[in-house]
This record gives sequence, structure tokens and C-alpha cells, in this order.
Amino acid sequence: MASIPAQPQPQSQSQPSSQPQSQSQPSSQPQSQTRPSSHQQPQPSSQLQSAYATHDVTNQAPPLAPYDAAADAALLEGLRREGAGWAEEGVRRLGARAGSVEAQEWGEQANRHEPVLRTHDRFGHRVDEVEFHPSWHHLLRTAVAEGLAGAPWGDDRPGAHVARTAGGLVWGHTEAGHGCPTSMTYAAVPALRTQPDLATVYEPLLTSREYDPELRVPTDKPGLLAGMGMTEKQGGSDVRTNTTTATPTGEPGVYTLRGHKWFTSAPMCDVFLVLAQAPGGLSCFLVPRVLPDGTRNTFRIQRLKDKLGNRSNASSEPEFDRTVAWLVGPEGRGVKTIIEMVNCTRLDCVMSSATLMRKTLVEAGHHTRYRSAFGARLLDQPLMRNVLADLALESEAATTLTLRLAGAADRAVRGDAGERAFRRIATAVGKYWVTKRGPAFTAEALECLGGNGYVEESGMPRHYREAPLLSIWEGSGNVNALDVLRALGREPDSAEALFAELALARGADRRLDTAVAALRDQLAGTDQAGARRLVERMALALQASLLVRHAPHPVADAFCATRLGGDWGHAFGTLPAGTDLDSILERALPGRN
Repeated sequence: MASIPAQPQPQSQSQPSSQPQSQSQPSSQPQSQTRPSSHQQPQPSSQLQSAYATHDVTNQAPPLAPYDAAADAALLEGLRREGAGWAEEGVRRLGARAGSVEAQEWGEQANRHEPVLRTHDRFGHRVDEVEFHPSWHHLLRTAVAEGLAGAPWGDDRPGAHVARTAGGLVWGHTEAGHGCPTSMTYAAVPALRTQPDLATVYEPLLTSREYDPELRVPTDKPGLLAGMGMTEKQGGSDVRTNTTTATPTGEPGVYTLRGHKWFTSAPMCDVFLVLAQAPGGLSCFLVPRVLPDGTRNTFRIQRLKDKLGNRSNASSEPEFDRTVAWLVGPEGRGVKTIIEMVNCTRLDCVMSSATLMRKTLVEAGHHTRYRSAFGARLLDQPLMRNVLADLALESEAATTLTLRLAGAADRAVRGDAGERAFRRIATAVGKYWVTKRGPAFTAEALECLGGNGYVEESGMPRHYREAPLLSIWEGSGNVNALDVLRALGREPDSAEALFAELALARGADRRLDTAVAALRDQLAGTDQAGARRLVERMALALQASLLVRHAPHPVADAFCATRLGGDWGHAFGTLPAGTDLDSILERALPGRN
């Protein structure tokens, strides 16, 4: 966990002088300055005059911000190990900014003031625009400028995709919703490359570091965001049941779409990749919101989803009616065209879940450092130390796996066939397991704050509501487990790549060796009903092998003893006697013990 600095961290860097002029017209200064911030540092008690006649306010933790979201040993070590050590200075700078009072307030405000759909203007014209709070634009502007959208595809440096993932792991400490459009923009580029004429036009704009939310002709803008329209109400993840139709026009590669989509997030994006049934079968299309002649394309937003979490991000149900679209890839190859895109967005789900774990662990550790009960700080009490150490193991395993997957993605893009095969199966494995662990982890971290964590002002309920989403988006748990079985059956080189990775830790821990041998025996006899059990064991073996090779011995030993050796309960905080809690906590909470 990030240590609390002895002196306040510098506030976030000044914002660019140009402000977005569309959709919600953000002001030149964050709106959080107009009211007291829930993240402002408390004044010393000697400077405060209590408003209570009956008691003084004591034994409450001060606000966490400012803090350094990049002060995470597992993250920085993984960044260097996976080939992006050159980005460390930038990641550290972004981590300090993410933990600033200002950026934390942006995250709170963007979720408090949710996006609003305006289907018509005051005169009755159909406009289909979504208005956002200025804080949303501040968050997105920073994310895009820091290369968290499509920028890595335009960066030739080895490790560029790892650097982006590490940046997401720290900037995600602000809030999760704005990560959706940056993730989709990142994922759209490799799909678009299957249509070189379109990629020539749009890729330089999708890889730009300039954020411009104004709705206008895409090629007239300095940078673009991309969304996706895949699922429909009758099929969900079974996209082959899509009913949206694509009719060819007289112009080569140009079609008109008619139909709907059931869950299209970030409808304010500039362009969308959409699946529809063409004469040759299910195909992928590029749909701009504004056509080259400046007229609006038909993109009717029927409503915004009223979601459990991720409420800063608008998710919508759009309708297409003679909507102009450009074919991406061959007709009938829509699923194949978007496969690379799915690999990218699934990696981001793993990244976001690992970020959420780390953020809530930071919050729990901070609270327990300052809160006392029964005569001692919570952090000094053995049972709480067991809980926090157990959470720290889970968080480090998630972060380490995320960066390994990012490294595989980076090397696969650069032509490494072995890494491509490993990425194919390991990303689905990681997506299944890390996102599944998120809700239980977040609930336990919230409980470390007790009743204080159950109130909205703490921010923990927002994190808790966010956690289940990451297991649902980009294929629910069952979809990812079945995808692993599909990879095992159709792409045997992916299984070989996974076991080659596991073999790198052979002989270092007997419990890991036993688990890998059992996993190999299990592969042949697993059917659909046993898919989750198989994928879980794959994930745990992969996380353990990474920790055995790269983490300090107390971390790796405790993970193998509990997750592989069975010396564990059914809840966090059940690490066995003899576990080196002090070493684990000192690594996760440096300077707080």
C-alpha cells in the first residue's frame, strides 16, 4: 500500500488552457472548488472549535488524500520486469496526481452528478446527446493525455502497452467509469487495422493524446474516442443471434444499418464498431456519430441504463435506422474481426479489478492505521493484521498477473508467437479469476472500516458496486470459462504456452509442482460443467508461479500455502499460524507498521 507522505504531495498539474466546448461545457476550474471537499485535509484539533456541546470528535481517520497511488512495489517491479522501466517516472507522476485531493474529488463528483440523456432540444429536434459533469471531462482529458486510450498503438517503444496498463493501475484510483471509453478506444485500433483504408484515416486520431468531446466531423477533430455496439436484447454475449441488418449501398464498402443494441456504453464517443447481419453473414462496421458532410448519422439513444455501479459512465440502448456504416474486415467475419478487440478489453477488465483491489486495500490500511479499538490501533491487532495480509496477497497476485498479461500483449503485437499463444489463453483465465475475486475482496476491505465504510461518504460503497461489473463485461464468468475450453480444443499451442510459463517455476515450491501436475491431469477429463473449476486452478497456478519467481519469499510462501496447499479458510483473514504477516504487511503498507 502507498505510504502516507510526511509532507503533502503536490496538487495535480495544471489543466490545459483549452476546455471542451460541447456536450456539457465544463468550466475552466473543477467544480469541486465551490463547496468543501470531503477529501480536504483536516485542520489540527487546536484550530477547530467543536460544534458539539456533548463531545469531541476523536478516533477518526483523517482523509486519505493526498497519497501516492503508484507507491506499490508489485506494480513498479512488474513495470520494469515486463519491459517498460522507461515509463516509471511518468507512472510515478501519474500516481501522485491520481491520489491528489483534486483528482479524488473529480472521481467523487463524476459519480455524484450522473450523465443525463437529452433526446431532444427545446424546439423538438432530435439531438441524442449525453451531458456530463465537468469532472468527467477532467478525468478523461488526463487519461487520454497520459496515453491510457489508443496511444500505445502509435508508440514503437517495447513495453508501450505495459506502460499503458501500469498507468491504468494508478489512474484508476480516481474512479472506474471513465476507463470504459479509453478501453474501447484502445481496443478498436487492432480491429480497425483489418480495413487498411479506414485505419489510414482514423488510427492517427484514435491514437492521439488530445481529448475533444465536441460532437462534429471526426476527421476535423484532433483526437477521437471509440465505442462498441455488439450485444442485443435477445442474445447478449451470443452475438451470432444479432438481428440488426446491414444493407449494401451503391458505394463500395458502405452500408446502411437497421436495428438496435442492448448495451452500448459511452454513447458520446465519436465512432463505434458495430456488429450487424450483412448478406454474407455477421460483419463488423464502423459507425460515426457525424457523417463526413457534417450531418448527424442516425444514432437514436432510447434510454440510459440505470446500473448498479459504474454510474459516471453512460450506458445506452441505441437504435439504428438507415444509419450509414463502413465495413470493417470481410463480410461474414465479424466475430473474427473483433477477437483482437476482445483480448484488449478483457485485459482492461483484469486491470480494473486489480486496481479496485489495490484502491480498497489502500483505504482499509489507512483507516486501520488511525482507528483504535479495545486499547490498540486496529493495524496492531493480530486478527486485523491477518485480514490485511490476506488481502495484500490477493492484491499482489492480481497486479502481478495483470502486468504479465500486458507484457504478453506487448510482445504478441511485436510478433512473438509464443507470447501470442500464451496471451490467448492466459487473458481469458485472468479475466475469469481476477474479476471473480473482486466483489469478495472489496466487501472485506469495506468491512475493515466497519460502519464508517458502509456510508457513501467513505467512497467504499461506490467501489463495492463497481466490483461485480468487471466479471460481467466482455463476457461473464461462464463465457470466459467456455472460451478457455475452446482455446484448449482448437488451439493446443495455447495450452503448451501456459505450461511452458508454469515450468519456469518448476522445483521452486513443492505445492506449486503438485498443483501443476494435477492441472495437467485434469485437462483431458474436463467438460463444460467442470470448466470453472479447471480455469480457477489454472489461474491460481499461474499466479503462484509468478509470485514464486518474482515476489519476496513470505508473499509467495503464504500464497502457495493457502491458495494451493489448502491451509486456508473460506474467508479472508484465515492465513495459517506461522505466516510472516509482518513482512507481507511491510511490503503492502510500507512505513505504516
